[in-house]
Amino acid sequence: MTISGIVQAVIFRSEDTGYTVMDFATPERSVIVVGSMPEISEGEYLQITGKFVNNSKYGEQFSAESVDFSAPVNAEGMIMFLGGGLFDGIGPSLARSIVSRFGAATLEIIEKAPEKLELVPGIGKFKAKQIAASYRMNAGMKKAMLFLQGHGISLGLATKIYNKYGDETEQLITENPYRLTSEIDGVGFYKADRIAEELGFGRDSEFRITAGLKEALSEAGNRSGHTALPIEPLTERASELLKLDPELVSETLKRAVLHGEIAAETVGEGEKKQQFYALNVYYYSERSIARKIMSLLSEADVDKTDFSGEIDVFEAENNIYLDATQREAVQKALNSGVSVITGGPGTGKTTIIKCILELTRARNLSVLLSAPTGRAAKRLTEATSEEAKTIHRMLGQDMSDGRPTYKFNESHPLKADVVIVDEISMADVYVFSALLKALPNFCKLILVGDKDQLPSVSPGNILADLIESGLVPVHILSEIHRQDAGSLIVVNAHRINVGKLPIIKNDSSDFFFDVKHTADDIARDVVALVTKRLPEYFRISSGDIQVLAPLKRTPAGVIALNEALQQALNPFGTRVEGSENFRVGDKVMQIVNDYELEWEKDGEKGRGVFNGDLGYILSVVRGTLTVAFDDGRVAKYKPGERDALMLAYAVSVHKSQGSEFPVVVIALTPGGGMLLNRNLLYTAVTRAKRAVVLVGAEETVRRMIANKSVRVRYTLLKEFLWKTNEKLKLLLH
Repeated sequence: MTISGIVQAVIFRSEDTGYTVMDFATPERSVIVVGSMPEISEGEYLQITGKFVNNSKYGEQFSAESVDFSAPVNAEGMIMFLGGGLFDGIGPSLARSIVSRFGAATLEIIEKAPEKLELVPGIGKFKAKQIAASYRMNAGMKKAMLFLQGHGISLGLATKIYNKYGDETEQLITENPYRLTSEIDGVGFYKADRIAEELGFGRDSEFRITAGLKEALSEAGNRSGHTALPIEPLTERASELLKLDPELVSETLKRAVLHGEIAAETVGEGEKKQQFYALNVYYYSERSIARKIMSLLSEADVDKTDFSGEIDVFEAENNIYLDATQREAVQKALNSGVSVITGGPGTGKTTIIKCILELTRARNLSVLLSAPTGRAAKRLTEATSEEAKTIHRMLGQDMSDGRPTYKFNESHPLKADVVIVDEISMADVYVFSALLKALPNFCKLILVGDKDQLPSVSPGNILADLIESGLVPVHILSEIHRQDAGSLIVVNAHRINVGKLPIIKNDSSDFFFDVKHTADDIARDVVALVTKRLPEYFRISSGDIQVLAPLKRTPAGVIALNEALQQALNPFGTRVEGSENFRVGDKVMQIVNDYELEWEKDGEKGRGVFNGDLGYILSVVRGTLTVAFDDGRVAKYKPGERDALMLAYAVSVHKSQGSEFPVVVIALTPGGGMLLNRNLLYTAVTRAKRAVVLVGAEETVRRMIANKSVRVRYTLLKEFLWKTNEKLKLLLH
């Protein structure tokens, strides 16, 4: 329905999202209107389309879906409009004088003959120009807003677009609506495509095909981690998306490369020679990474230091024995510009980090510890008793201009002699590129992770590419050193990794198998384990138990398990208005990187909540969710930002990467085809710290372990490393 009237008062407005609460006077009565909308002022005459809703706390409200600006219809409306603070130099008193002088012609005078304003006492030539300029700017914004809303763009997004393009909004979008996909966060290909169709663009428009190619590359990165694609899968994906002939798409691809819209790189030689295509952001990030890696390797001290005596002292003081592989890892890590230390659970990765910390601090070298995620950084801090920060926080990420920038960069490098990054398999090309740019020359970069875990959910394959390049020293740890080497979690993780069935002893202390054959039985058993059996057995809360599932949309997949566990664990939580899923008290996970979302922690403020961060909904006020994350950060989500969260009583194995939980329950849903593989089972089991419970059929476990297939991930980093190395060789000779 549509209501018309005058804005009486703006009660609340968020400058970031445009979410507004206002007192709105219709001819019949005053109502409270809420919703995301452009800047409005008291006295404005509006037509608002939306619906009445009943807020359990604030009563009846009108939820706005679109706003149409109109001129005030009477003298009092004009006075409120002009004096409401929207126009520079006009207060309520001067507004009344202007309207008294010009009456119904006031707005026309301001727009077309502002010099006549000088007839009003208190207005000179400068103020008249100032008032006219404010009016024109306000009118331009409203015109742009009406244009954008006319094409189905939400008020919040329309505000973001106008802030980017200003009064040129309509012209720029009419010329090429597909520019929105690369210049405005929140506008994807399909939304731009619909606008383009309404504006009369043909399906074979070069703008459209280029945007479709970029969308195919972006989708390949976000869904499968590819940073580049060969021509065949790229044109196939883009043709399917665009519903156009592959040959036409291929021809447009060539022109897009010539125009610099898409990057291209030749990979391989002879018969294996192949052309790859990439988004510029991926291409230049990986090329930058390769250059810095090779620079750090070449700038490492030529004179190697012998740390064997200091390692002996570390062993004696800590009552720890390092085997030959571990000693070599420490020795070479401290003598190499870049090095990789990789191994499964219990192989001593943390011990090596502690040893490196002691040896470097003894030499008065500055060391920084970091990890890609908050959970991984928290684990590293607990393991070493030294502060570890996320890479974003260590670099001083700033989102004030809407895009991530960093305090530490090429011009202002970190003050560090050694930088250690744990869980490096989770790093994507964006954050790793930013990290390398901030490293000073001659800094030692030590990368620690498990090469057999699933790769990052984001674009890139950093750890695998560095190892496979053969150019970076790699130290593979295989011997189990953890004091609980008899732990079946550790033993079975290694058995799974080499293709052996796990040892099943249900009288063990930490590895259990509940045999269930149907998805319904698996789901029921998981709920019973989480709500009663495991809390009673281990004397823990249900919050210490994380359910993992390989698949999403099955009766025992992530979605169904979340619904069942929410009903069992939080049946009476206050429902979040406008959401079918969330209740106060729910366990939730952030599922996209949001560099702009603000958070607070112990009086400190910052921005950035990232894919995989876990927390609980503390409260909901006027539709705004307050979420407390595991690392202590507290963030608020406006109604339009809830899509970044999902219930997290159960999560996919991919989403659990880099995390460690006291107890893990793994729902081994039947089916899944090639998705259920050894790599995924290994990753799931290694998420458990105290105990793991498999729920499913033995045949499912057997099939997963036998399935060694891993999805190919196309990247260019390895190629760039080789090519950069060849160039360095030529320069040296």
